[in-house]
Amino acid sequence: MKSFAAKVEEGVKGQNGKPSVGPVYRNLLSEKGFPPIDSDITTAWDIFSKSVEKFPDNKMLGWRTIVDKKVGPYMWKTYKEAYEEVLLIGSALRALGAEPGCRVGIYGINCPQWIIAMEACAAHTLICVPLYDTLGSGAVDYIVDHAEIDFVFVQDTKIKGLLEPDSICAKRLKAIVSFTNVSEEDSLKASEIGVKTYSWVDFLHMQMTHEDVYLSFLPLAHILDRMNEEYFFRKGASVGYYHGDLNVLRDDIQELKPTYLAGVPRVFERIHEGIQKALQELNPRRRFIFNALYKHKLSWLNRGYSHSKASPMADLIAFRKIRDKLGGRIRLLISGGAPLSPEIEEFLRVTCCCFVLQGYGLTETLGGTALCVPDEMCMLGTVGIPAVYNEIRLEEVAEMGYDPLGENPAGEICIRGKCLFSGYYKNPELTDEVLKDGWFHTGDIGEIHANGVLKIIDRKKNLIKLSQGEYVALENLENIYGQNSVVQDIWVYGDSFKSMLVAVIVPNPEVVNRWAKDLGFNKPFEELCSLSELQEHIILELKSTAEKNKLKRFEYIKAVTVEIKPFDLERDLVTATLKNKRNNLLKYYQVQVDEMYRKLASKKI
Repeated sequence: MKSFAAKVEEGVKGQNGKPSVGPVYRNLLSEKGFPPIDSDITTAWDIFSKSVEKFPDNKMLGWRTIVDKKVGPYMWKTYKEAYEEVLLIGSALRALGAEPGCRVGIYGINCPQWIIAMEACAAHTLICVPLYDTLGSGAVDYIVDHAEIDFVFVQDTKIKGLLEPDSICAKRLKAIVSFTNVSEEDSLKASEIGVKTYSWVDFLHMQMTHEDVYLSFLPLAHILDRMNEEYFFRKGASVGYYHGDLNVLRDDIQELKPTYLAGVPRVFERIHEGIQKALQELNPRRRFIFNALYKHKLSWLNRGYSHSKASPMADLIAFRKIRDKLGGRIRLLISGGAPLSPEIEEFLRVTCCCFVLQGYGLTETLGGTALCVPDEMCMLGTVGIPAVYNEIRLEEVAEMGYDPLGENPAGEICIRGKCLFSGYYKNPELTDEVLKDGWFHTGDIGEIHANGVLKIIDRKKNLIKLSQGEYVALENLENIYGQNSVVQDIWVYGDSFKSMLVAVIVPNPEVVNRWAKDLGFNKPFEELCSLSELQEHIILELKSTAEKNKLKRFEYIKAVTVEIKPFDLERDLVTATLKNKRNNLLKYYQVQVDEMYRKLASKKI
């Protein structure tokens, strides 16, 4: 008789209470011993990734779409297409906080998304846990609890069951990713219990792809732009350069239609000013509708909805035009280089129909030291959480009253980790000054909130002591006063021989012209700026801002010089990232500063 298996051991009769066992059989190919395993395959990920290398254009995953209740033909993803989607899903999981060894559930019928989620887990050493309800509704709850699952990919029709108030899933899960879409009802229910929900497409787009386009206009010598471009090159994405004139950057935006913009606060302040100017030109009815839709969408953002789901109606009616002004494809705006005011960040989050984030980093830390998490409104006005390869701590600055162990922890931001520089070239003294016990001392002052989020509040080098002994943080004051709509540019000055602060202000032309019209002044902007009435109006506006932000009396600005022309690179008054050059500003406006203090002194007498 033909044999199909090899007997390699005889059976043994049971004795001494042990049962009898039959012969041992093997495959004929392993009769003389097991053949060596494939040296290229050591993990489940190897099976997939090696096949992608060998068969990139082969069909891999097929499915049929249903349109008008009719089942269509098979659609296919190639191995390469599936691989690219796996990388995006895996990166998005890591961005949510999934670490190697973390358990990820998959719950639904057989489909391409099931396999892609599984391979994404394999790529990042995450443990894929299949969920099934064939044993009853309690089975899923048991598995989620027993396996300690934090994230789950799920068929849309099964989301509702995961959100039942009494279920363990509702208490345990951090995020739910639908194979397709998430209904508004399920999204609302999830947000109320603190569970994040994502459609498949939204989750894919949490990370950039090779189809993304970045508009480069910050100096390449600046780490923010350099870091962004290196990352785009790493992903095989595109970088387009502006044509050299920041004043007409909107033309480059309309032509390139970028998906990603990174800028310093002044860039976004100008975008904000442009939108506000357009709003003022609307008739009262349309302006009322805009403001109502703004409040409506903001309320849903504050309840935990993503920007794309907070109010699609408001986006369609009011905010789509703003997105179109940014090229129509924008997905991400990042602000760095200096703190962006919470008011402007909130406005951009509501109206630009994209992710708006602040980040923090320095050349010495290769940029990217901290970054906000998308759609987390609690991070408004902050720079987010430490990057994966960095540690952050605060150090006491006694002379400024900052204590990292105080009731409101604050101090100099210090950084340690994989991304630190080795030192300043030919300057060991400065290197020793900033690198102490492996910690880089940034010179920036920050707060760390109870949820671990970092906020920049000051700068050590911009600290001055007034004649009465009070310390003043000039850059912080400029950020606060700059929130007033009458201010386009501001430089605040004070020194240890004076008891009061003065400022040079470049006023916002639109705001000044409206003020002049209300008072009956019929003069061009240049002549309005010379009016003493305008100076007095600006001082009152700054006083109002100071009171609103609860500044101390010695932080009030007592005199201003009104400047027509914004601070610019041509006169060397700002850096390449549009930060004030204080020494240069003092030299340029020394006469005006002396005159302001002379007048203040005469008033005292």
